Amino acid sequence: MGRSGAFELTRTYVHLSDGPEATPIEVTDDFWATIDRRPELAQGRLVTAHHFHEDWPHWERHPEGDEIVFLLEGAMSLVLDEPEGERVVELRGPSACLVPRGVWHRGIVREPTDAVFITRGKGTEHRPLRP
Repeated sequence: MGRSGAFELTRTYVHLSDGPEATPIEVTDDFWATIDRRPELAQGRLVTAHHFHEDWPHWERHPEGDEIVFLLEGAMSLVLDEPEGERVVELRGPSACLVPRGVWHRGIVREPTDAVFITRGKGTEHRPLRP
């Protein structure tokens, strides 16, 4: 994949290094499971886009840095599991939310959504929803 060709952001992440480069990275099924074995991704941020028509199947958190969630269209409740308890941020496109570093969060889809995420990928964790 070339750096200057067109690509689909829902199938390709873009790594914004701490330096001057932005590098497209093809997404595979094991991307998140193997991200900590990719030293080139230890610094900088990842830019991703996702379409959601169902609630997120798990919680996630990013212990290495804040995440920015840009909802382009649709509606979603972003649930943040903060030390004081769960806080719900209602997003309706176009709107954005900053998820603080280390905070577990998940999305409840109110209307089909398209969203862009900017995050530190290193150390990303997932946990199942509580029964």
